[in-house]
This record gives sequence, C-alpha cells and structure tokens, in this order.
Amino acid sequence: MADNNVDPPFIAFNFAIAISIAGISNTICSAAFSECDGLEMTMEPKTLREGGNNTRQFHLAGPVSYGTLTLKRGMTKNFDLWKWFELVNKNTTNRRLRADAEVLVITAARDEIPVMQFHLTRCLPIKLKAPALNAKDGGIAIEEMQIAYETLTLLQAR
Repeated sequence: MADNNVDPPFIAFNFAIAISIAGISNTICSAAFSECDGLEMTMEPKTLREGGNNTRQFHLAGPVSYGTLTLKRGMTKNFDLWKWFELVNKNTTNRRLRADAEVLVITAARDEIPVMQFHLTRCLPIKLKAPALNAKDGGIAIEEMQIAYETLTLLQAR
C-alpha cells in the first residue's frame, strides 16, 4: 500500500539568500544568486581503542568544522558584496566586521514560503572573483564570492 503522506524532495533551484551586517545594513545584497554551494558541517570523530580488544574501536564526538559558502550571480550595478569585502580589508577596525546570512529553500510553487532555512553566523568574505570577460562569448558576466562562516544551523519550516 502506497503512503500518500510522503513529502516530495525539495527543489534545488528555488532559493533566496539574505546577508546582513548588524549596525550597517539589514541586507547588503538584494540581487538573486544563481548558485549557492558549501552548506556543510563535518565532525572529526575521536577514535579510541580498548587495550586487549583488537576487534573494536570506540568513536567519540570530535570538533566540528564548517565549509566555505560559494555564491555566484550575474553581475549587476549592485556592488554591495564588493563594498563589504573592501570594508573588511580596508583597515584593522573593520576586520572584525562580520555578517549573518540566511539561505532559504522555497516551495516548488515559488510562493516565497520557505520549507527550510539555513542560518550562518559571523560570515567573513574571503574571496571575491570578477567575471571572466570574453568578447567572443556573449554570455552573462558571473561574479563569485566565497564566505567563511563560524556556525551553521538548520531551521525547519513551521
């Protein structure tokens, strides 16, 4: 008998990203991103062996490390990401300037209702790449930013 209550998988192309810096701006980036990658956590287990027991090992929870968020978008007149990168690297006072980010996965109906939300804290821009320029190509100019973050939390839809 089939279970009709099984939820379909989320659609990967329906997402929105909001980056905000406390005291500076509610959202520093209003343009849409075409790609978002690097939402990941990795735990390195601590492995212990018991003396005399060569057939078993014990794993304890170890430190957690986080990925690097990579964002890509078609370049527009919105240079907020470039300004943020410049502010952080301009002088020692702004080197502590961090942002929080929200990555929202939206329903397949594209009704702006998030089905899940990733919350990233203390984000730091670590790489900003201008688009490749090629007169023969005729494609969209895609800029790329990489962001290091300190924590990643999954918030489920209500």
